[in-house]
Amino acid sequence: MTPLVLTIFDALVFIAVVLPFLLLIRHRNAIPRLPKMPETLTLPRLSVVVPARDEGSTIGRAVGSLLAQDYPDLEIVVVDDRSSDGTGDVLRELAAKNPRLLVLRVDDLPAGWLGKNHALWRGAERANGEWLLFTDADVVFAQGALRQAVAYAVAEGLDHLTLAPHLVARGLALRAFVAFFGYAFIALWGAYLANDPKSNRGVGIGAFNLVRRSAYELIGTMRAISLRPDDDIRLGRRLRGFGFRQRVLNGNELLSVEWYPSLAAAISGLEKSMYSSLEYRAADAVGVLLYLGATMVWPFVGVFLLGGIDRVLLAVVVACLMAALLETYRQSMSRRLTPAALVVAVLLPFSAACFGWAIVRSVYLAETRGVRWRGTTYPLSLLRAQSGLEGIAANRSR
Repeated sequence: MTPLVLTIFDALVFIAVVLPFLLLIRHRNAIPRLPKMPETLTLPRLSVVVPARDEGSTIGRAVGSLLAQDYPDLEIVVVDDRSSDGTGDVLRELAAKNPRLLVLRVDDLPAGWLGKNHALWRGAERANGEWLLFTDADVVFAQGALRQAVAYAVAEGLDHLTLAPHLVARGLALRAFVAFFGYAFIALWGAYLANDPKSNRGVGIGAFNLVRRSAYELIGTMRAISLRPDDDIRLGRRLRGFGFRQRVLNGNELLSVEWYPSLAAAISGLEKSMYSSLEYRAADAVGVLLYLGATMVWPFVGVFLLGGIDRVLLAVVVACLMAALLETYRQSMSRRLTPAALVVAVLLPFSAACFGWAIVRSVYLAETRGVRWRGTTYPLSLLRAQSGLEGIAANRSR
């Protein structure tokens, strides 16, 4: 590569990084915290739907935090999806003491469904609330979280409210990876655009998807995304595609979740959904990998290898990347920037490389064996078929 071509390349990298950074700074408050709401509002009946499979170590604390809520008209539906550990025992003990808790047991998975999606559908079908909250079996809620969220949704006339939780990550490597994932979600993918009425961006977060039942039924329920591993974000995108009012807020003071226990577990866990998020298109996966290498890894190397204008361009890129990651880290993981946060920022190229490896792993496994989730393997042709049908339906809804 000649010096001139290299400088042009570095200038393109500069644009590709600085532009999202400036947009992030401009919209740094576009995902605000859930505000305090007056307690005088009349709240509708709420049904919380929790799918659980082999969650014996976390289900007690998560459901306990829901049972401790002060919401006036609440039912909690937990769907035990073929668990083989102590999940069922924990749930039966809790249900015996709490009439607001209903436990459903699923022993067989029908054809055409992913296990979690089927469990969510079964729970919503059994629930009778005017509003449905889809959440996970490892999410812990602070007192008053449900009251505040539903009051806000009703007062704002929303059909869908999704909250970003506080992400608990143990170990520096995992914390750096989770921070990068948050940066990609907010700054690169542009999750904040969901709060812009002029945008078509739809967002859903599995820890907290609060949906008006009438809207949920009009989009075809979970049946419409029965084979989507990225069910949470697909639910949000489908609701937005149908024209329903949606908002994404920062809820890290109201709910928390330990996403994965280790970096290896995070990469392994993403294998089922990364390729799905790219609509199972290998060309898109290659494009993302090239983007990650050029904008997230090369600048940290090139700034030491090159001089002159190239070093200046790449130095600005590195500074913008670290500043952007620190900002999204503050929003999603910690309200204060500690020395550990600076180390997390320095590890950005390592985190980007891990993210790229997760994509490679997801593509390879899906193309060679299909997608395996909750003990069931799904052929890629089947998943691609629903992806195509979903795209047709989304276009017709506009």
